[in-house]
Amino acid sequence: MTDKINAILTKSIGGFYYAEAADKVYECKARGIFRKRGNSPIVGDTVEIAIQKDGYASIEKIFDRKNSIIRPPLANLDTLFIVCSTVNPSPNTLVVDKMTAAAVNKGIEPVIIISKTDIENDGKFAEIYKRAGIKTIEYSSVTKEGADEIFSLLTGKITAFIGNSGVGKSTLLNTILPHLSLETGEISEKLGRGRHTTRTVELYKVNGGYVADTPGFSTVDLERYEMIEKENLQYCFPEFEKYLGTCRFNSCAHLCEKGCSVIKAVENGEIPLSRHQSYVAMYNEVKDIKPWQMK
Repeated sequence: MTDKINAILTKSIGGFYYAEAADKVYECKARGIFRKRGNSPIVGDTVEIAIQKDGYASIEKIFDRKNSIIRPPLANLDTLFIVCSTVNPSPNTLVVDKMTAAAVNKGIEPVIIISKTDIENDGKFAEIYKRAGIKTIEYSSVTKEGADEIFSLLTGKITAFIGNSGVGKSTLLNTILPHLSLETGEISEKLGRGRHTTRTVELYKVNGGYVADTPGFSTVDLERYEMIEKENLQYCFPEFEKYLGTCRFNSCAHLCEKGCSVIKAVENGEIPLSRHQSYVAMYNEVKDIKPWQMK
């Protein structure tokens, strides 16, 4: 006799999947048909699992995803917390902007968390994203500034924390969710970045929702990050929205064209220069790539 139930995938290791349903976790294997179709299960998926009498469980169906991201591989996210630090490592606006744009493109709310504010903080980096209309929280593991606000945003949602290695993701999660006891790493003085203390993506049940800690990555890994078609990129920068459709030319790409309302807004200080520079860099990365090549 086989029982079929719906569950959420919380972890994947070495070909085994761990699915949670009714506070019980089942170790599963996925049917080969998923791999053949190029649609393997990923953490965050809602799935149907079949449980045999001997306890063996298999993933039979993957329900439609409302979204998914490639790096880290996660599905059905509500909020993406993008953690960056004021120092060690210093913030990289292009890195952050690629992640915020990827989130917006997938219908996921991006939230910027600026860590290590007790060490150094002039507020300028936070102001860039506040002006862009992206929720931005300044956080310190020493003073606990921002911790309560971050925790309040987890209720009933599937959320993930991502960012460069060494920015303090696991330390942050240990502060707001001390029962997780996640491994943390020291910063390498020579390289200026942290060790990759988180090695797999795993969902933790928290506050009526799920939280994912994810492997950290270095800036060179951005080559593997999700690209956005050039026609859609302008919509992934929320601060551009009110200027779109008001340029002199309908075909305006908002790069350096005359009569461009976005460029004028940058010149007038209404759009942060670094945000436009990131947009241009991202546009140039994808301008000659065909949509089918991004799949």
